[in-house]
Amino acid sequence: MKASVIHQYGGPEVLRYEDYPDPVLQPGEVLVRVAAAGVNPVDALERSGETKTWRPVRFPGVLGWDFSGTVEKLGTGVQGFSVGDQVLAWAYHTYAELCAVSAALLARVPQGMNLVDAAALPLVTMTGSQLIYIGADVKSGQTVLVSGAAGSVGRSAVFAAKDRGAMVIAGVLKKQLEPVKNFSADRVVALDDPSAFADLQPVDVVANTVRGNTAEDLMAKVKQGGTFASVTGAPANAGKYHQVRTVAFVSKQDTKNLEYTVEAVRAGKLTVPIGSRLPLYDAAEAHAAFAKGSAGKILLLP
Repeated sequence: MKASVIHQYGGPEVLRYEDYPDPVLQPGEVLVRVAAAGVNPVDALERSGETKTWRPVRFPGVLGWDFSGTVEKLGTGVQGFSVGDQVLAWAYHTYAELCAVSAALLARVPQGMNLVDAAALPLVTMTGSQLIYIGADVKSGQTVLVSGAAGSVGRSAVFAAKDRGAMVIAGVLKKQLEPVKNFSADRVVALDDPSAFADLQPVDVVANTVRGNTAEDLMAKVKQGGTFASVTGAPANAGKYHQVRTVAFVSKQDTKNLEYTVEAVRAGKLTVPIGSRLPLYDAAEAHAAFAKGSAGKILLLP
């Protein structure tokens, strides 16, 4: 098969489109012909070597954490799926024409949903919703500020918080105010507007998806006894806020969670915008565009 392969850590240029061995199915796994693979922040971290202490790449290696595609072959013991089924999953090594994944992690692509665009959903929707349900443990009636709400993880967190019955403030950049004017949040605030930020009253929960100074500044916007849950790790100043429960949250694969968020997308309750669809052989270009802050999810099509 063809895949986007790295032989060393480095910048986008280390991604090479070349021949790579087909996956070998293990019992309980399904072989999927990939329709599209999503590009996520963790891909760039893996490529650069920033995650090598806890998730080293075995060279030559294939990146990618989510995908959609069509079932091509069933491993021994697999039940509930058939050849030809359209599926999506949070899986690994997805920058390739074929991917082997545990059948237990697969969800079906709903009828009428675009198979390629479905690849944008697994990792970001599970991360955003789990940030709310597990990391922050949001309760009905609480006030929740979601930072980075215009991003895919942020949008998923906004949906989940509203679905749980919270009053939701979507924190975005000034340049993002127009694109999110029809957001489901109760209020939208430009976090890079000093006066708007200063006017923010303390909230029960900050569900954080951004890094740097903004994350640190938001620690001061959590009520005493409130929660700051973050998918980007604890802010550097978290130790100064002993009255705030700080949670450095890491999401996990959860098929029921994926089915739930996919249904929300199908029903129009959640939208994950697609920024661009590029051929897999342009994975280096996709990573370069991602580094520049490309708007919307980038998908790679084998």
